[in-house]
Amino acid sequence: MTRTPKQDRSRVTRRRLLEATIDSLAQAGWNATTVGVVAERAGVSRGATQHHFPTREDLITAALEYMFDERTDVARREAETIPPGPGRTKIVVERLVEYYTGPMFKAALQVWTAASADPELRDRIVPLEEKFGRRAHQMAVENLGVDDTDPAVHRLVQATLDLARGLGLADVLTDDARRRSEVVRAWADVLDAALTQQ
Repeated sequence: MTRTPKQDRSRVTRRRLLEATIDSLAQAGWNATTVGVVAERAGVSRGATQHHFPTREDLITAALEYMFDERTDVARREAETIPPGPGRTKIVVERLVEYYTGPMFKAALQVWTAASADPELRDRIVPLEEKFGRRAHQMAVENLGVDDTDPAVHRLVQATLDLARGLGLADVLTDDARRRSEVVRAWADVLDAALTQQ
């Protein structure tokens, strides 16, 4: 069935609102990311915004899902460009760390922080975070080309994701690129050696 122009406009409006939400969270933070601010950033009326997302929480959670779906699609496409053989592990670790140091992670971090002090928001965010965590783990497994049924491999992949998240946190206030690059290189060597032994 062909979409009508009205459906296309609605889809474009929704996308603009979600992207404006992510940008606002990453740049201005949780407190400044109100429905009105997002509507203005997206060039959409407040009424139209609330038609798509009746509450701020609806808007924020939809933006997180959209953000993660977009990032997953990019990661899948990027995975096809990673050459096999020596150096693959380092490339995968670098890309994971890039995800956790980018604007999408900074936007998510704003929501996690707010959710830690707001039980209703936490109830909405925790299931999303669990879903995202499982998908991120699966993407890392696929990109590394390893067998995750081995408990040791599973722990190594999870340690890699935890390391990437920690490096992302370290990057929030100051540019930690030089030290981060050294840590990534060292961990990729350790990970490569450990995975080869499995």
